[in-house]
Amino acid sequence: MDEVVGGTWRFTEVAGVPVGEGPERAHPALTFSGDGQVYGTGGVNRLRGTWSFDRGTGTLSFGPVAATKMAGTPEHTARERAVLDLLTHPVRAARDGDALVLTDGEGRVSRLLPAPAEDSV
Repeated sequence: MDEVVGGTWRFTEVAGVPVGEGPERAHPALTFSGDGQVYGTGGVNRLRGTWSFDRGTGTLSFGPVAATKMAGTPEHTARERAVLDLLTHPVRAARDGDALVLTDGEGRVSRLLPAPAEDSV
């Protein structure tokens, strides 16, 4: 996970569902800080929490995650709910080329790609 620290990662798929087209602000993204903090957006609201990685098991865990409470379209709100659900349970984390692949306990895959520098959260 060292290679993901410090950069912003945009979701291209959340729990097996492609993010698709839409305004850039509606794309969920996470930034992993070297001090164990994670922040970003679920696509509607800003979020912040903590993260840890167990190298032995390849498990990525998130601590309590807080989010703002703004309204969004039903589609964006549902996607954000899926992102927040993903962050409530440990997930398997692996690299696949440039992608960071997170697999939840039900086998659903979420993919994130490095965001261009101008898209940093």
